[in-house]
Amino acid sequence: MKGAALKAALVAEARAAGFASTRVTTPDAVPEAAGRLRAFLAAGRHGQMGWMAEREGWRGDPAALWPAARSVVMLAENYTQEGDPLAGLAWRDRGNISVYSRGKDYHDLVKKRLKRLGRWLIDASGGEIKVFVDTAPVMEKPLAQAAGLGWQGKHTNLVSRDLGSWFFLGAIFTTLELPVDAPERDHCGSCRACLDICPTNAFPAPYQLDARRCISYLTIEHRGPVDEELRPGLGNRIYGCDDCLAVCPWNKFAKAASETGYLPRPGSEAPRLAELARLDDAAFRARFAGSPIKRIGRDRFVRNVLYAIGNSDDPVLAPVAAGLTGDPAPEVADAARWAVGRLAGP
Repeated sequence: MKGAALKAALVAEARAAGFASTRVTTPDAVPEAAGRLRAFLAAGRHGQMGWMAEREGWRGDPAALWPAARSVVMLAENYTQEGDPLAGLAWRDRGNISVYSRGKDYHDLVKKRLKRLGRWLIDASGGEIKVFVDTAPVMEKPLAQAAGLGWQGKHTNLVSRDLGSWFFLGAIFTTLELPVDAPERDHCGSCRACLDICPTNAFPAPYQLDARRCISYLTIEHRGPVDEELRPGLGNRIYGCDDCLAVCPWNKFAKAASETGYLPRPGSEAPRLAELARLDDAAFRARFAGSPIKRIGRDRFVRNVLYAIGNSDDPVLAPVAAGLTGDPAPEVADAARWAVGRLAGP
């Protein structure tokens, strides 16, 4: 089996495996990606994410990552949940966790599905494959746009006319030559909802992101204390941020997740800040086993919780923060002192 017949069978197999959409492009389909990445890095907008610069050559040129690859299969997997993802921002004594991380770790779930689909492809037509889910130097979003899965909106995330914003991306690089799909064009129009809602002004211009001001970056990737200027903008967001995704009008076409593993785990929706602040390393690891939250470690997580406590305007939480001013982790102790000062008032 080859050509159009193989691609049709692949799309059907991917749908049966749980993927919401499947498109194909080539490794050399995003020649503009290298220049955009170079400018992003030169401006320092990657912050502490040094790994972006370390593998700039591979990241900027998918064809260089695996020269033998002839096709890239881009797949989308929904994680849409019911309810308003921003509702929890009003509960100031509780933490708000990004929707994608309230369930099981998507890296594990998507990669298992990709490997099964890849094995099917090899059995059907031979060739070789490599699968990637957000952990390799792959420009998933530009490749997904080139494949027609969606387009990078003004917030730089991928948007789909069929799926909205709530989906993960996976990639299968293969030595097989598959018929390619047409790229998707931009459908943002004059809308600025995603830009205007950002609490920390992380978008210097439409289609540009300064990660150093992005709440997702600050709560997940940034090590050490966060700049005091930015801390009030974090609100009660203790892991990630959904604001720019949630306000996109294309979400009216979002489809509910079919994978039950993405459903919120107990305690992941609006957990009490006082309870989270008291987690030691062992308790943190036990509570977030199998969750993407676990990878940032207890110290960074509790730091985030203390920023949320400082933003809570709830004096009842002051003793909780005060109890951590002597924490062995410098970023935790600093955040605790800041929270105590905020709750004490001028």
